[in-house]
This record gives sequence, C-alpha cells and structure tokens, in this order.
Amino acid sequence: SLKAQFLGKRWKDTADTVIIGGGCVGVSLAYHLAKAGMKDVVLLEKSELTAGSTWHAAGLTTYYHPGINLKQVHYDSIKLYETLEAETGQAVGFHNPGSVRIASTAARVDEMKYQMTRTHWNVTEQYFIGPEKVHELFPLLNMDKVLAGLYTPGDGHIDPYSLTMALAAGARMYGAQIYNPAPVSGLKPTSDGKWDVETPHGTIRANRIVNSAGFWAREVGEMIGFKHPTIPVHHQYVVTATVPEVKALKKELAVIRDLEGSYYLRQERDGLLFGPYEKMEKMVLQDSWVTDGVPPGFGKELFESDLDRIMEHVEMAMEMVPVLKNADIINIVSGPITYTPDLLPMVGPHHGVRNYWTAIGFGYGVIHAGGIGKFLSHWIMNGEPPYDLIECDPNRYGKWTDVPFMCAKARESYGFNNVVGYPKEERFEGRPTSRMSGVYELLKGKGSMGFHAGWEQPHWFYKPGDDIGYKPSFRRTNWFGPVGRECKLVMEKVGVIDLTPFGKFTVKGKDSHKLLDRLFANTMPKVGHTNISHMLTPTGRVFAEVTITQLTPGEFLLITGSGSELHDLRWIETEAVNGGYDVDISNVTDDIGVLGIAGPNSREVLQKLTNEDMSDAGFKFLHCKSIQLAGLPVRAIRISYTGELGWELYIDQKNMAPVYQAIMEAGKDEGIDNFGTYAMASLRLEKGFRGWGAEMNCDTNPLEAGLDYFIKLNKPGDFIGKAALQEIKAKGLKRKLSYITVDTDDIDPEGNETIWCNGKVVGNTTSGAYSYTAQQSLAFAYLPVELSSVGQKVEVELLGRKYPAMVIQEPLVLTEPTRTRLQKKAKSKA
Repeated sequence: SLKAQFLGKRWKDTADTVIIGGGCVGVSLAYHLAKAGMKDVVLLEKSELTAGSTWHAAGLTTYYHPGINLKQVHYDSIKLYETLEAETGQAVGFHNPGSVRIASTAARVDEMKYQMTRTHWNVTEQYFIGPEKVHELFPLLNMDKVLAGLYTPGDGHIDPYSLTMALAAGARMYGAQIYNPAPVSGLKPTSDGKWDVETPHGTIRANRIVNSAGFWAREVGEMIGFKHPTIPVHHQYVVTATVPEVKALKKELAVIRDLEGSYYLRQERDGLLFGPYEKMEKMVLQDSWVTDGVPPGFGKELFESDLDRIMEHVEMAMEMVPVLKNADIINIVSGPITYTPDLLPMVGPHHGVRNYWTAIGFGYGVIHAGGIGKFLSHWIMNGEPPYDLIECDPNRYGKWTDVPFMCAKARESYGFNNVVGYPKEERFEGRPTSRMSGVYELLKGKGSMGFHAGWEQPHWFYKPGDDIGYKPSFRRTNWFGPVGRECKLVMEKVGVIDLTPFGKFTVKGKDSHKLLDRLFANTMPKVGHTNISHMLTPTGRVFAEVTITQLTPGEFLLITGSGSELHDLRWIETEAVNGGYDVDISNVTDDIGVLGIAGPNSREVLQKLTNEDMSDAGFKFLHCKSIQLAGLPVRAIRISYTGELGWELYIDQKNMAPVYQAIMEAGKDEGIDNFGTYAMASLRLEKGFRGWGAEMNCDTNPLEAGLDYFIKLNKPGDFIGKAALQEIKAKGLKRKLSYITVDTDDIDPEGNETIWCNGKVVGNTTSGAYSYTAQQSLAFAYLPVELSSVGQKVEVELLGRKYPAMVIQEPLVLTEPTRTRLQKKAKSKA
C-alpha cells in the first residue's frame, strides 16, 4: 500500500500504548516498554526523531539533583547510557569526566554540606572537595574565588542525537514500532477507556496514550481539553574553536558549574562549550507559542542568537576560565526548551480522563530521559510507580495554573536555575493565584505566607519587635522565636489557623461504602464519626493518607493534604470507574474554607458562639456535627493536627471571614491569636503524628511506618494492598520508623538527612523540628530494626557535622485526648 511505502513498514491499527513524540524522552519510554515485554508499542513522530529540543541540546549528564526522589532518575539514566552502546551496537558519544559545582561564597559552602547529608543515604557517589582537588579536575580554572566544590564522578555529557538513535534501535530490537512522519491530528476517547489516535495514515485504537511531545505538549493536550502549563524558553550556549591549552591536556576536563556566574562549561572536542542561565528580567520566553501554537513546520530550527543578552555571564566565565578570553566563538546555539512553572517535568497518569499519561515539561530532557522511561514503563506495566516521585506528578497543577502564572514562574525558574537552594524555600513570582482562601485578605501582610498548590497559607505571624520577612537560612533564622511563641499560644491558650488548602472530596451513592472499603485499609467510620485511613498500592505501599468522615448514611467527606489533591482524586476515580461502582464523587476543595482552632481554651471560645453542647461528653473526640456558629452553618470535626484540644471547622468560602472574625472577637479574654504551619509542624512532631510525604509515601509500607493502628488486616473487605501487607508482615520488617532526639546548636533537622552509627550510614530522617515544649530537637527516622530500640545512640549529619542523637519512646508530649483519659483514670482510682 501507499502507506507502507511512505512509512517503510506495516501499519498497525491497534496498540497497547501509543507514544506521541520522538524526542529522547518518548523514544526512551518506547525502549523501556518494549524491553519490559509490552507487545504493541507504537511511537508516532510528526517529522523526524530528535526534532524539537533534543537535537540541539548541550547533552549534560549529572548524578546531582538537589531533590531526593529525582536522584534516582538521574542514576538510572546514567547507568543506562553507560551500557546502551554494548546493548544496541549504536555509539552514543558518552563522556564521563565527572563534574564539579563551584562554591565561591560561604552560603554555597553551606549548601554543599546540606546537599551532602541528603546524598550520603542515597545511591549516588558525591564528594565535598577542597580547592586543590577542584583545580586538579579543572586545571584551567582561576582559583581566586574558589572556596570548595561538590564533585560527582561519572558525570559528563552525551550526544543527544546518537543517544536517541540508540534508544530507537533498542526499541525496534525489542519489537516497538516507530512511525514517522506521522503527526497526530486528533485524539478521541472511546466509551471503554481506549483512545482513537488519528493520523494522516489512518487511526490507531490504543489502550493508552502518552504525551511526550516536548514543546508541542500543550497542543496535544488541547486536543482533549487540557491546557498543560508548559512553555518554551530560549536557552543559548556558546561553542569555541580549538583552544591550545585545552588541546594540550592529557585527559578531558571535568564539567564545571559556576553557580555564582550561573553557567555550565565543558570541553567540546579541543574547545569549550558553555551555557548561561540569564536573570529573570533578561531571559526570553516564547510565549506566542502558548497563545498561537508552535509555527507549523518548526522542527530543527533555532532562534536568532543574542550574545548581548548573556554578556555578563560570558565575562564571568572569562574571569573563571581565563583561556576563554582568547578563544574564537564558532557557534552560538539558541533553541527552545520546555519549562513548567516549577522546572520539574509532568510525569504520570493525568487526572480527569482515562488512560492518558504525560511525560512533558522537561527542562533537562537528556539527563531525565533514561530514568523517566524506566519509571513510567514500570508504572504502566505494574499499576503503581516503582518509587515516590510526587514532585513530578502532572496533577500538582490545576485550573489555577493560568498563562500569566506560568509565564511569571517560568521566568523565575529560569533565572533561579543556580540560586542557593535553602530549606523551606519560597518563590514569590505569580502570587497570589486565583486560589484564595476566604480569610486571605484579612491575613495577608500579617505574617510570612507559604505557597501550597496555588493557595497562600500562613507559615508564621509577625508581632511588633520581630525581625520580619522571608529570610531563608541553613540554620535557625528569624522565624525561630515567633514560632515558639505560637506553640506556647496553642499549648496554653487558643490559636486559629487557616487550613483551607486541604484537598476535599465528597463520595456518595449506592456503592460509596463498598468503594471506600476497597480503597482504604481502615474500616469506615460510622455516621457522625471521623477516622484516619490510608490508601495502599497493590504492593502495600502508602499511596495516600486521608481523613474520612461519614456525614449522613452513605455520604462521606474525604480530606487530604494540599499537595495530594488531584493525585489522590485520580486514584479514587480510577478505581471507581474500573470497578464499575455506582458512586458520585465531587471535588469541593475550592468551595469550602477550613479553620483550625486549637488549645485548652478553644472549647470556651466556640461555646460562646453556639448552642451546641461543646463539652467533652457532648462533642467527643473524632466526632463530627453540623452546627450554627455565630449564626452561620459550620461543619465541625473534633480533631487537631496539633494534638491539643481542637476542632476543624468546614465553612462555605463566602462565610469564612465572618466566622473567623466572630471567633477572634469571642476569644479576646481567652488570649486568642493566629498561628501558622511552622508551629503546627513542631506540635505534630512532638505528639508523634506521622505525615504523608515524609514518614510514609510510595517508598514505605504502613507497618514499617508504625501505622498498624489504622490498618485493619482482619476487616472483611479485600482492600487494595491487603495480600501484599500480609506477606510483608509474615516476612518481618527490615527497618522501622523511629523517634529520635538530636543534640544540636543553632540548627535543627528537617528530614532527608543521613544517620550514622559507628562510621556507617544506617538510615535517614524523614522530618524534623525543634520541640519548644521540651526544648529539644526532634526527628522521625528510618533505622534498621536492630538499631531501633529505645536508648539506641546514633548520629545525625547536619551541615557537615555529626550530632549525637538517641532513639526515645514516642511521643515526647502526650496528646490532649490521652491526657484527659489518664486524668479520668487517676480520678476514678482515687
């Protein structure tokens, strides 16, 4: 047929997976799926493989990533690239002379020490090195400003075109079909969850589709009604002619990243190649492509280069690497690369439709391609991710990620590429979004705000005499004192906190109870009751932690963390559809505001505003009631993440400000005031409360996380993950979540730090804070079972020092319900 002549191969009318886009990411996914044994993998490329952002990439490969989960992606990529040539017979041009990140300020030295403790418990090899070793790895460096370096052996660069061709050869070798030129002209969902993928050559019926279309990703998404927040930015790099001093070297120079100069620089044959990231106000966005689409036919084109725009970085590079001063520039490449608002890709199944997956928004596609191909193919084949990668979940964005926000954020992320990465980092461009809590106007300016899934939420509040504003640090900083004041407020009087960012869903209908029994490991609460429950993956990992309340018979309210809203909703809806449950699921996150009120005086304050009996007997712990508060309808649940006496109040957004104002007015005599999320984090930790995303996630099972109380292995319903959990229990645990105190000075643990014992790495912290009540640094940590007994001494690495730590009995501070119970017991004995 004509078609076969045109494509040079037999056309398939059906496929298991259709991948749209033949850059290095899409081709890597085709390779991994086919290699894992998937029979019908088809990749459609509109022009030729690598057209887009792959072919002109600088090809840098590094093990380093400041995050935790992405280190695994980088590791898997490099390990694949090392063996790909032997496997496929195709050269990939992989050079691995190592790389050095250069510190030329004291804050950078701290950042490198901070990154070392985040790496020691991970698989990556990484070293904090002095100036002599930096010079040895890059002898052409002007050492005047070099204080230290972060060295990752095995780093380097690869030829992106050759890499993609080798992956394509591997994909074909394992049976995948790659069709090009084969642009996709339409995507039509079928009633049974499949997709009709329309091309000029005919239509393919696919079980699932994956969008890996690079800077065309938004256009592919628009075919099915999504506006993916991806935007092309202009990135330039400069290539020089032969430099005699480079040619004379015996071995290839390490890649350097001069962080203050904000550029990378590497050897390219006998010359040098360097690429800067210019500041926010100088960088260029191709925002016309967002509004008008990518010009038809754009594929292997480049933008006009602009040396003036990067001149200050060129000058800094010449100062750091003096041989550049006399080097001739032979090429300036200015090409489009895709950014998302936070510079991380969007990887995984997308909420809102069935069997639509994305692998888009890669600012660093070459280093991510191998590892993401492996990660996604595992998820597609096994129904769950191989490890936690929530920061790349496509569902972290929503309707609030509009074009102005995306443009502001992409500019900021590009300009911030090499800024110091502090703990508790905040970035302020594009805020606030359209997502605003009903009390935002009353609270803004009164404290330091944090950004949570589009919402502004107070971190801590200002008082006269405070050192105010956002002042990030690796040590205790300006919020340390004020947060202690807020903890004291909640422990001794009464505090109010805006908890509106919670994800909130209602589930009702004939099969609501049955569906939730299948999804959750706990039994469902009775009407008017609340409990904490966990969704597990088939292999028994913790996919989500949710607070569930049965409001009326068969009608449930589900509450999850702000960062997991659509992540959890997608999982719930997918099970509802696949299992054929008759239910009605609504996302009410934006409609309902939430106030938390906590502290010993919280009962008196609420009692002034309602006729409902708020006493311990009248309104028990973990009970829920619809009440009138200050004459307005409120759903009150007696629960508090502070562990103190408290309620969460669920209020229509429009009534939120009047309810808040009434509470603050009523509580004047009781010493009422605001508190923020930093105080809540300290209070929850001293009570021994675990948090999703820290103590538990898709890397942990609930038994090692100490969640046994919430896991009902004997309930009649066969919940997802039950069989796997029974097996884990029978085998016995290898590690256990432990509760530790740390003897520190002006620094506190925050999570993801390395734990040492007898000079060996034995585990990692999951979260940490200062307990103001006990005046002690505290952390949760995973330790081998044999090191998890109370009294066990270990060390926690913070900023290059090992601080003594000890496993203690949890909790450090008893919760209010426990204290009340013990008091009653003591009275009855007396």
